[in-house]
Amino acid sequence: MNSEFTIAVHSLVLLAYRPDHMATSDMIAHNVCTHPARVRKVMALLRKQGYVAAKEGTGGGFLLNCAPDQVTLAEIYRLTSMGSVKPNWCSGDVEQECMVACNMASVMDQLFAGAEKHLIDYFNASTIQDVLKQVREKAAK
Repeated sequence: MNSEFTIAVHSLVLLAYRPDHMATSDMIAHNVCTHPARVRKVMALLRKQGYVAAKEGTGGGFLLNCAPDQVTLAEIYRLTSMGSVKPNWCSGDVEQECMVACNMASVMDQLFAGAEKHLIDYFNASTIQDVLKQVREKAAK
């Protein structure tokens, strides 16, 4: 899985925590512990899909533009990371005569697709609001 998913969830939870406050990419980056350019890339994707609104220029930043209890982690995963469970490396070669080598890539594709389906089903059960609730519970301890 790539880090865009984590950056997106973290950013949305941060904005949900402060729904009436605009956050700059620098402020979000500091909170996420990553470079502001990476945050801007992810926020542009979230903005394009309507999850956040943005105001450019001095005094600008990002504002939550969705109901945190309606946005599932599965939606954010599909947006940022779909297909990332499968590694870039591919085993097997269809041209080889070995039964294992010529069928392994296809079998592994099915296994990774099944694993990703389970991951999406799991993420479907949690919303941005659920993650914020868990953060608040951890902070209260």
